[in-house]
Amino acid sequence: MTAPLLVDTGPLVALLSERDRYHEWAKQAFAGCATPARTCEAVLSEAWHLLRLTRRGQPALLELVERGLISIDFALASELVAVRRLVTRYRDRPMALADACLVRMAELYDEAAVLTLDADFTIYRKNGRQVIQLVAPFV
Repeated sequence: MTAPLLVDTGPLVALLSERDRYHEWAKQAFAGCATPARTCEAVLSEAWHLLRLTRRGQPALLELVERGLISIDFALASELVAVRRLVTRYRDRPMALADACLVRMAELYDEAAVLTLDADFTIYRKNGRQVIQLVAPFV
């Protein structure tokens, strides 16, 4: 796969945690993606928290950004109206901030697929009704 990816929390954690059940899948998914993969600070914050009990997970997360393999390409302040619209639309889920940012990024980077372990992305839509292209173990 050479299409650009928008990376969700789950695959980052799986990649950096050898104990994660999706570790091998994540390694293969990242190996086949064009770099840099894009994400947002909300995803990095979630991943940081989830990696707190791993030996090298948190430093490795920062190394992915430092080495340019992951790019932070989203400014919440600039996209707040659109993110709020999404959170309101999916309030019955409820939608995490990281998910809302990634759906907005999927609207902004129309050619990109979302790399995720979160089945909610099968329900979320970009630009109102467009299906979001996914790279996930359940697709």
